[in-house]
Amino acid sequence: MPRTTATIPDDLTDLIDGAVEAGIFENKSDAIRHVIREYFESNPDARIAAAVSLYADETITLGTAARLAGVDRFEMRDIIREEGVELRIGPEDMADARSEIDTARDLE
Repeated sequence: MPRTTATIPDDLTDLIDGAVEAGIFENKSDAIRHVIREYFESNPDARIAAAVSLYADETITLGTAARLAGVDRFEMRDIIREEGVELRIGPEDMADARSEIDTARDLE
């Protein structure tokens, strides 16, 4: 799992520390992951916007964008078109092909 560094205000750090001490979370990383996951689960438009942005930057494939957005590939394709982003059809290499196959299996 990649590591990300963030600057968090003191009051939020105190709340995270208190939640860990109270046993709500196992550790600080667990607390931060939970909060971020909850945010994206509660804000599907943000999930979709993030997935479209990553797809537009050619950082991820259509299949991965669909998985991140929480929709199927066909709906993701329509969303990308609606956002005016050019669709890339087919994998660029074997690694992309394998990634799309794995993503499709995860959707089943």
